[in-house]
Amino acid sequence: MYLFQVLQPIIDQNPIFGNSVQNGSSTFLKWEYGAYKVIEWAGGVFSAVLTQDTWNVVKAVLSVVSIFCITVILYCSVRMFEIRKKEHHHIEEEIREYAHHRAEKEKEKEHAKQVSENPDWVRVISMLSSDNPAQWKLAVMEADDMLGRLMGQLGFKGDSLGEKLKSADQKHFKHLSMAWEAHAVRNHIAHEGASFELTLREARRVVALYEVIFQEFGFI
Repeated sequence: MYLFQVLQPIIDQNPIFGNSVQNGSSTFLKWEYGAYKVIEWAGGVFSAVLTQDTWNVVKAVLSVVSIFCITVILYCSVRMFEIRKKEHHHIEEEIREYAHHRAEKEKEKEHAKQVSENPDWVRVISMLSSDNPAQWKLAVMEADDMLGRLMGQLGFKGDSLGEKLKSADQKHFKHLSMAWEAHAVRNHIAHEGASFELTLREARRVVALYEVIFQEFGFI
């Protein structure tokens, strides 16, 4: 306010800031004075509100908020790292499991090729390598058809495999009981269809029975 009083005579003599044509007070000075009073009032309010104690409280609150935000950021970062690590481990496990599964399938196929030159038997072993239970049933059915052809070649008479097995005896057919056991499973598959549950383990066991018979007569 003191500065304004000192500068008032100089401003009044200035043609730009001096009195108006009507010899009244300068319009510019009215606005300047009003703005000055507003700034002066705002400064007083700011000084009254933002005391040292208030500023200390504000700093304390901001410090607590900052620490909380930093803690949340660190926690989220750690959790994201743990989640990514678990995902990476899970993906590696799936890749290893898939590779092992594929290797087992290839091994079974190679084993079938090495064990037999009979394409029908190779097809039976390939069916057992499938993940589809329907293929396991087809493997048993195919092996049973092979047994029927073998017994026909051996001279056993009958229109069906069952009749051929009835005409055989333990003396000329060493593994006759195995043949009946395997053929019984085949009949369950043929008569019960989809309602008959055949596990992979059981399918492999039954096919192994056929394999023993085929190897006995050099059929595979």
